Amino acid sequence: MGMAVAHGMASGMNGMRTAGDLVMRMEMKGMKIKEAKEYVAGKLGVGVPELSDEYRMKEVREELDIGTVMAVPGAAKGLRAKARIADILGIEIPCVEKLR
Repeated sequence: MGMAVAHGMASGMNGMRTAGDLVMRMEMKGMKIKEAKEYVAGKLGVGVPELSDEYRMKEVREELDIGTVMAVPGAAKGLRAKARIADILGIEIPCVEKLR
C-alpha cells in the first residue's frame, strides 16, 4: 500500500480537491492510470480533463455527496462518503463492507 500512497501523492491530481483519490482507488484495483481516469470520468459523468479541475470537481463531489476537503454541513463525510464512492465506482472498500 505504501507505493500506492506515494504514487497518489506524486500523481498531481490533488486527492480530494479533484478526483485523485478516486483514480488512485481504481489503480489499486489493477487499472493503469489512463484506464482509471477514463473509468472514473465515466462514472462521475464528466470528461477526463475535468478530473483535475478543482472547481468543477468540488461541484461534482457536492452533487454526488462523496466528500470534499472542506466539510459541508449535512454532506457525507468519513465512512458515509466512502460508502457512496464504493456504490458510484462499483467497487468494494473493505471498511465499508465491514460496516454494512
